[in-house]
Amino acid sequence: MNRQFVIAGSTRNPESLRALKATGCRIKSGMTALLLLASSAVFAQQTVTGLWRNVDDKTGEVKAEIRIAETPQGLRGRIEKVLKKDAKPDDVCDKCEGDRKSQPMKGLEIIRGDRILDPENGHEYRLQLTPIEGGAKLQVRGYFGPFYRTQTWIRAQ
Repeated sequence: MNRQFVIAGSTRNPESLRALKATGCRIKSGMTALLLLASSAVFAQQTVTGLWRNVDDKTGEVKAEIRIAETPQGLRGRIEKVLKKDAKPDDVCDKCEGDRKSQPMKGLEIIRGDRILDPENGHEYRLQLTPIEGGAKLQVRGYFGPFYRTQTWIRAQ
């Protein structure tokens, strides 16, 4: 069965129809690619992965840059740069326990899966991360039982 497509204003020349169909497919593919690219850019900004500046919720001071990455073991977050005014290059996590005890602050892994470490007091908390404001900020909430503390981090990249 040979079907012919008739487009208003076109000729019935099969060559013209093939050209129109080919052009239409390219336009559709191009538009699809653009939509996928745009949606992936939006999604990339909605993710918790990336480089973040953590801001003290009490003082408003930027304390560090933390890189959050997805690994086979789950989310991991490391301090890449300490930005506190009174920080020293040889600062270590004195109050940390286990494998993080006495480790340098720079490079310290503070997020492991669904847990976050507060290096200032050495305590670990259950963690909830929520991108806000289109992914420009990250709501970081640490839970201890029914109590929680929330900080808003700012995307550095």
